[in-house]
Amino acid sequence: MGMSAFRRLVSCVLLLGFPASLLAADSGAAMLYTHGAAWLNGAHVPASSAIFTGDLVQTRSDSGANINAPGSSITVLGDSLVQFEGSSLKVEHGSVDVATSKGVATTAGDVRIAPASSAWTEFNVTDVDGTVKIAANKGDLLITDDNGTVTLPQGQQTTRDEQTDQSSDKDSSKDKDKDKKKKKRAAGAAPAAGGGVLSSPTAIIVGGAAIGGVAIWVLSRNDDPVSPSTP
Repeated sequence: MGMSAFRRLVSCVLLLGFPASLLAADSGAAMLYTHGAAWLNGAHVPASSAIFTGDLVQTRSDSGANINAPGSSITVLGDSLVQFEGSSLKVEHGSVDVATSKGVATTAGDVRIAPASSAWTEFNVTDVDGTVKIAANKGDLLITDDNGTVTLPQGQQTTRDEQTDQSSDKDSSKDKDKDKKKKKRAAGAAPAAGGGVLSSPTAIIVGGAAIGGVAIWVLSRNDDPVSPSTP
């Protein structure tokens, strides 16, 4: 059975009222409902479809989609690209509204947003042009990035950089360390000779003596003297 046929079968089963929690507990499946043009893993999706862990949902600026899972409802707003991860969500671009009593977390870049408790929590996450905007509409949120974890109280909003400054600082310090090591290696290297090793006076004298010694040894080993007594 192909994947598309399997999706249709699961969709029919869920729509007929089979307890979604029994399926989701094993496969991380949920139901996707679209409002306008939307794509699932790059393929145009009809009005409804089963969705599984790792699936990508994309909407146009004039469309949207809803992901319904046991204890959670996720609205993918217009012009968004979102990856469904079963118990969590990853926003590649755009905006989502999350309502959950199952602690469904959302990540955007290096930023992770999660309910502070198991109580019903509603929040919005928008990731556009490297800036993550977070709104705690109902219940408190825990926001985690490389700088640590902070609590965002209900009714408050905040923003974060998608890539934290600490990451860029680490990269910058690494580059500085590399430059320092290069400078140290350059400083410890012996300076190059101005005219080459063989052109120095000492090398010429030593080389000449060596050549002369070899020549004398070769001639002394010859059976015929250098100046024969008879012409």
